[in-house]
Amino acid sequence: MLRKRYFGPSLVYAIQGLMGVAGQNLTDAQVFEVSARLAEGAKTSWELGTRAQAILSLNVTAYSVLSPSKPLPPSSSVPSEVSTSLEPVLEIARTVVAGRGASNGNITGPQALIRDGSAADPASIGVAVLLANWTGQGGEDYAGAAKDQLDFLLLEVPRTSDGAISHRVEQVQLWSDFVYMVPPFLAYYGVTTQNRTLLVQAHDQIKLYRSYLRDTKANNLWKHVLLGVNGTDEGHWSTGNGWAAAGMLRVLGTIQNSQYAKTMKNEQKDLAAWIKEIHGGMYPHLDSDTNLFPNYASRAVDARGNFLDASSTALMASTVYRLSLLWGEHSHLPMAERSRKALSSPSATSTGPTNSNSNSSTAELLHLSNAGWLTPVVNPHSYGVQGSESPEGQAFVVEMQAAWRDWVADGSKGANGAGASRWEGMGLWAWIWVGVCVFSGFII
Repeated sequence: MLRKRYFGPSLVYAIQGLMGVAGQNLTDAQVFEVSARLAEGAKTSWELGTRAQAILSLNVTAYSVLSPSKPLPPSSSVPSEVSTSLEPVLEIARTVVAGRGASNGNITGPQALIRDGSAADPASIGVAVLLANWTGQGGEDYAGAAKDQLDFLLLEVPRTSDGAISHRVEQVQLWSDFVYMVPPFLAYYGVTTQNRTLLVQAHDQIKLYRSYLRDTKANNLWKHVLLGVNGTDEGHWSTGNGWAAAGMLRVLGTIQNSQYAKTMKNEQKDLAAWIKEIHGGMYPHLDSDTNLFPNYASRAVDARGNFLDASSTALMASTVYRLSLLWGEHSHLPMAERSRKALSSPSATSTGPTNSNSNSSTAELLHLSNAGWLTPVVNPHSYGVQGSESPEGQAFVVEMQAAWRDWVADGSKGANGAGASRWEGMGLWAWIWVGVCVFSGFII
């Protein structure tokens, strides 16, 4: 009599790879569902800022700093063909600026765009506000709001003795998340106001954060939270490493496409090298069965609470494609491709592969729920706990899809066999392995 045994995800992935269904692409309909959940779920300051960037990357590339050879600042006159796509970004800016008085107690002068325990997270909305001002949107004082946010960071927020701006308001504390929230805002402010000093400041803040958070004993992975009297986290949080790499990329793209590109070549080289450094630290920890990262990269997935996290996996993959596009650095493309394909894979019960022309729903996908939520994900409000719905995770899927699309449109440069499944090249032996499992009495 055959014995029944559950093999877990590794055998499921093996079967899917052998059948040629693993590693399909998300359809437009599926990306739309992911984006719809993002729009519904984004409420906090950093979620709104991250959503705005995801929209620009996917739908308004002319206004994205991640698009190569798109001069900055962009056109102040919004082309009619992108006005509808840009509107959600402008609506975020409009709503936040209109509500900042109520949020901040109607104070005047330096202040965050939204009152927040984080000194840094509200600045993530700053680029949307700067865009609203640059394109001449009426009804609100976007220039004043952006300047108040800048002055708040530069004049009010506490710093370390060597000048690193704190991520928190109430104490000097450095979080890896800061690199995504603040330096891109500083750099974009500098571009739109012709203030080169702010672009240098963006680079220098990243340099300072790296000097504190980079762990040379862990192959240059970044620690999550240092300094302060409580709330520190010296673990190598995967999403934190992704935040850092993605923030560096936005500053790199801003400088590269700006009027200061020729005079800031060294800063660009630094940023590209630091992004690659994070990739080099992260990708050795990619789970070989699922092609996802653990929530804490350098810890094994185990019963003590470290789980697989699709959110950081999507974010990190997006940064690999973008570094390839912006800098011609292709080292980690094969691993990013494996992760992207895993996140786009059909579920074990799917009736067949999906393709780019299909309207199949997210119900057929392994890592998207029936409603279109990415899974498994870390709880964005409690970084050591697995969650069920993560707006930032939704944004990271959109970023990954947009980055991959742009990389493919650019000729998939540096692919170097990245499109191959990890089972290709050993097909006969893989089939033999599955056969042994089945005929030994194990049933999937």
